[in-house]
Amino acid sequence: MTHALLGLGSNLGDRLATLQGAVDRLAAHGVRATGCSRVWATAPQGGPDDQPEFLNVVLRVDPGTLEPDDVLTAANEVEAELGRVRDVRWGPRTIDIDVLLWNGLQRNDPRLTIPHPRMHERAFVVLPLLDLEPDPVLPDGRRLLDLPAPRGEARPVAPPLALP
Repeated sequence: MTHALLGLGSNLGDRLATLQGAVDRLAAHGVRATGCSRVWATAPQGGPDDQPEFLNVVLRVDPGTLEPDDVLTAANEVEAELGRVRDVRWGPRTIDIDVLLWNGLQRNDPRLTIPHPRMHERAFVVLPLLDLEPDPVLPDGRRLLDLPAPRGEARPVAPPLALP
């Protein structure tokens, strides 16, 4: 079975409702979640210092016949539907959806890089990802648990989101 892992984060508005809305809207765009991590709270990394705390999850999705570019397009459409504005790099946002991993695919082009750059350095990605994949192997063969501990702190704050 082909599966991909997506990272979702929100630090504006009703963050939990926004994350759930993103999962539901992704399904409406043909990106069906088959697993969800717990919801994790994290301090923002990079960008303005005065932003609110993020809530983050990692989703395992079955893209079906969709290709990585199709999932990225769906993610960008869902972000727009949920009010995402891209005005400050690493700034506050209603929703952020990133393609983290896609089976063993490695890809590096201007539109999409897989695995997501620096994902293994960020607690807001690594800790939720470990909820779904206890010992993930990156496309280059390295095990995530063998890499240096990620930056930042995260704490679980809610159970996994409901899957459509």
